[in-house]
Amino acid sequence: MDQHHIYDMVVIGGGINGVGIAADAAGRGLSVLLCEKDDLASHTSSASSKLIHGGLRYLEHKEFRLVREALAEREVLMAKAPHLIRAMRFIMPHRPHLRPAWLIRTGLFFYDHLGKREKLAGSNLVDFDPKTSLFKPEIVKGFEYSDCAVDDARLVVANAIQAHENGASIQTRTRCITAQAEQNVWTVQLQNTQGTFAVRAKVLVNAAGPWVTEFIQQDLKMQAAYSIRLIQGSHIIVPKIYAGDKAFILQNDDQRIVFAIPYLDEYTLIGTTDQRYLGNPDQVDITESEIDYLLQIMNAHFQQQLTRQDIISTYSGVRPLCDDESDNPSAMTRDYTLVLTQQQHAPLLSVYGGKLTTYRKLAESAMHQLKPFFSKLKPDWTAKALLPGAENFFNAEHLVKELEQYLPDVPKSLVERWVHSYGSRVWRMLGSCEHVSALGQCFGHDLYQQEVDYLVANEWAVSSEDILKRRSKLYLKFDQDQIARLDEYLLALHKRRAQEIAA
Repeated sequence: MDQHHIYDMVVIGGGINGVGIAADAAGRGLSVLLCEKDDLASHTSSASSKLIHGGLRYLEHKEFRLVREALAEREVLMAKAPHLIRAMRFIMPHRPHLRPAWLIRTGLFFYDHLGKREKLAGSNLVDFDPKTSLFKPEIVKGFEYSDCAVDDARLVVANAIQAHENGASIQTRTRCITAQAEQNVWTVQLQNTQGTFAVRAKVLVNAAGPWVTEFIQQDLKMQAAYSIRLIQGSHIIVPKIYAGDKAFILQNDDQRIVFAIPYLDEYTLIGTTDQRYLGNPDQVDITESEIDYLLQIMNAHFQQQLTRQDIISTYSGVRPLCDDESDNPSAMTRDYTLVLTQQQHAPLLSVYGGKLTTYRKLAESAMHQLKPFFSKLKPDWTAKALLPGAENFFNAEHLVKELEQYLPDVPKSLVERWVHSYGSRVWRMLGSCEHVSALGQCFGHDLYQQEVDYLVANEWAVSSEDILKRRSKLYLKFDQDQIARLDEYLLALHKRRAQEIAA
């Protein structure tokens, strides 16, 4: 890495906002370096409810601008990444003592018409047949509407790949330890396993998520424009509790909602919670009270009752929300705030808040704010640009059939996982492999050496957790012995790659 080179932009943070800004900037012709202290999407961005949604409940808090933007972005993102994002129907069982039917119908009318809607179906009323209903007898009707499901971590990786292919340098496991501005230029000190080094940049973007104010105050020695409040959101995963591909949005007595979402064909994903978090964002974990809360809401609606013994896995993250001094975490704004300041005439853009659905618009807004500092900045481009994997007129059904013919000895479930992970780039992952035997060692559950090597070489995967939790979601199936074998292989692979670089 040329330490004398001056980048146009250094981005701190490899979550969805950081990679979104890096991808947008690189596509406009800027030279960009992004650093992330851990793996891509290793914190907030992989701890979401896996949804691209307008935010139906935000209407109650009168966040019309955010909802309108998010509703429009659903269709934009579906077109950009059809391998990662799919339409999903949601059913809200009606509980009259919580919200009257007229209020829900009014909200859904706005939901149908606030944003541009071309692909997604509108809302309607549904009646539950008491003989076949999943719900308790007193729940007799509900409301149905459309939103989208997404593989959140892979959406982050796809944006990082797009940034990289437009010339950005993506440095994972690389921590920014300090930055100083002098004569219009930032000198940024970075640290990774190879040691400490400095890079210089015209603009510094702070997309550190939960660490956004800590970075400003501790690393930059500056005053933060806003404080943030960390809100913990936790999910539980249980074996699939109902057939079909629809999700449910469940109302609770505290006016919050919880989703029950079909997940990876075999599971039901249940979440999320909303509670203040005061600890280390690196160490967030589900609490006993959150488990009780989610089980209670499910059991209040469904005939099938869940217990702790049904829980296969849990995950938790913290949402860094811009502190609007609300007493209710659920009522705090999910909108984003971009703050542009300068130190020694060197621009610093800090990102507060935001949500997965609006990351592209956030990145575009960031570039609009930074435009005065770059005289030759190219125009907006991301709205129509396909993400890696969506190229070549991507059609999941056609690609599955094509791969089944090409690799007839590969199970359909594996082909479908490949297609919904890599899209049209599955051919790059497969390389010259034409038979299962050519895929190399199998580490379990149809994870082969060919795929592992590809993830290490092309998607910044380093550890078994990177591969199993964020790149493939196979962590729900792997046992400790299988993880140990994968770790052993990765250790040998990294040693071999290091020797090749040294030679």
